[in-house]
Amino acid sequence: MPIALPPSLFLFALLPLIAASPTPIPTSAAPTPAANIDARITPAPLAPRALVSDIKSLAGEIGSVLGSLGSNIPSYVASGVPNFFQDFPDGNGVRSTLGLDDSQIAALPTKALNLPPYGNWTDKGWNVRFHGNIYKQPNIPQSKLDDLANGFLIGTSVDKLSPDEAKQARNLTAEIYVIQQGKQNVTLNLVPTNGSMAQSQAINFPYLTTPEGDFDEFVPLANSGGSGLMPGNTTSKVQTLNSYVQGSDTGNATAYLVPTTGLTIISDIDDILRITKIYKPSEGLLNSFARAFTPWMNMPSIYSNWSQALPDAHFHYLTTTPEQITPNYMSFIFNTYPLGSFDTRPLNFSDVAATLSIRKFLLTKIFQTYPQRKFVLVADTSNSDVMRDYPAMVTDFPNQVQCIFLRNTSATDSDDRFPYDTSGFKNLNQSQYMFFTVPDDLHGLDIARGQCYNTSVAQNLTFSYQGLPFGFGSTPVVNGSANGTKPSAAAPRALGPWSDVWLRVVGAGLLAVVVSSGLAGL
Repeated sequence: MPIALPPSLFLFALLPLIAASPTPIPTSAAPTPAANIDARITPAPLAPRALVSDIKSLAGEIGSVLGSLGSNIPSYVASGVPNFFQDFPDGNGVRSTLGLDDSQIAALPTKALNLPPYGNWTDKGWNVRFHGNIYKQPNIPQSKLDDLANGFLIGTSVDKLSPDEAKQARNLTAEIYVIQQGKQNVTLNLVPTNGSMAQSQAINFPYLTTPEGDFDEFVPLANSGGSGLMPGNTTSKVQTLNSYVQGSDTGNATAYLVPTTGLTIISDIDDILRITKIYKPSEGLLNSFARAFTPWMNMPSIYSNWSQALPDAHFHYLTTTPEQITPNYMSFIFNTYPLGSFDTRPLNFSDVAATLSIRKFLLTKIFQTYPQRKFVLVADTSNSDVMRDYPAMVTDFPNQVQCIFLRNTSATDSDDRFPYDTSGFKNLNQSQYMFFTVPDDLHGLDIARGQCYNTSVAQNLTFSYQGLPFGFGSTPVVNGSANGTKPSAAAPRALGPWSDVWLRVVGAGLLAVVVSSGLAGL
């Protein structure tokens, strides 16, 4: 009997966005003492009850389809989120797994993850969004680390990896098995990069850390004028501060003070700046967990060219990777791409629904922080949240999105068998965005002047779901390249008036078969 899957949901439930307001910028001259203030961080948005009910109903229908096919597909694929870094243990779980008592934990040194922050200029001076995590890292014997690391590997084990790969797997496992420290005071020491120690200042964070150990808030700098920093409305240059978390030898980061106007490049990382293959979990895990991070083709040269041609541009790296494993990402980025501020998924965004909402949450926060700046958004088509959120920013923040660049992963990597939805771009001006296949497609574009479309690059957009199994879909609306140098890709045959019914009945099953074949190594 046919299963009536709604056509917009048969692709394993691309969950809708539930947007949240960003944390407001404090306007007081000095931070409030933290002693009697509870932790405050914007919580993960919750899905409406009706939506949760619909998703559960759909999950049951999909489950019956997959069951009839004998497939064993992981939950993160069934939910449309190929996120293999999910459900990390919390502090209590780590304590239990490692058999630690209170005295052993108390004896461990306190560590800090200090993510490179950005700051904006207000009528009160500079405000900087400091964010990160306070934690303790147990000393785990190598044999135990190997056992724990094997739980994250698919079709292999630590003893089968090369020495370098095994070392990285152990280090990443140690970063995951930490004990977050809630209700902690955080104090940061700040020194202007080009200033003297006499211009340094200490900032007491205005709130205690959350139960997950996170801290995230805009904090005003004291005496911005006397710190050697220029006002943000009188300069076009991004200024920097060195920030250090007191009481930790790991909490060092550069803060980027971004002028009121100018250009900010916001970039995803996985499968656009580095080879991840997030759409093929067995490979994605090895590429993230054990193998050395590798740039995608010559993308570093594109970013280097942008950095040289636009010396006042602000680079911001936004990944939905969990906080615990971002040190590897930051090390790779800052050794391969231009320096810049960093955003990641905080620990209170932990389930699938929250994972799907965090990108829009962080995008909205930075857009609202710089209402007079222009933004260039860079990512790839393998992320359903990108395909929804990037075009939505054009509507939500008119005149702020300069360009959108998306690598078409399914056109460049046969391992990517996940369909993607281009409907969000239907009402956007083609001059504002481009789907591309190789980094050189971006070469020579004058993004500062709003040149975002290389007319020699074929687009082949249907403004609907694309990359469906066996070529199902509608004929591309945008065919070939605008200047005629590249022909249209072979358009799939239109399915006629029964296409919607056919996709409802067969689409989920065919997609399950294709996805299952791609996950055969699981």
